[in-house]
Amino acid sequence: MSILFLEYPKCSTCKKAKEWLRVQGVDFESRHIVEENPTAEELSSWHKKSGFGIKRFINTSGMKYREMQLKDKLPDMSDEEVYDLLASDGMLVKRPIIVGKDFALPGFKEAEWKEKLKV
Repeated sequence: MSILFLEYPKCSTCKKAKEWLRVQGVDFESRHIVEENPTAEELSSWHKKSGFGIKRFINTSGMKYREMQLKDKLPDMSDEEVYDLLASDGMLVKRPIIVGKDFALPGFKEAEWKEKLKV
């Protein structure tokens, strides 16, 4: 099974997750989350596959999140508005993300990744 691995190469968590995938022998295609920013349609699809709330896809620890004061704005936004916002800048998107045929996992949580990838 090949999965899509979205990363920001300078991110230490992304580096750790990528190495973890390699050690586990998981076949993956890497994609730079800023150079090839996810589209609103992709984000919508991944959100639905994930089973998580939309906030799980937002990089709440990033500078852009703070600069844009999104903590105050997000509660009043629809999911579609959030998809459009995230699609406008890859730095707003939680990373890394792995996407398989029937799942999407934002953020590196080893136990969740082990379960979904069956490793």
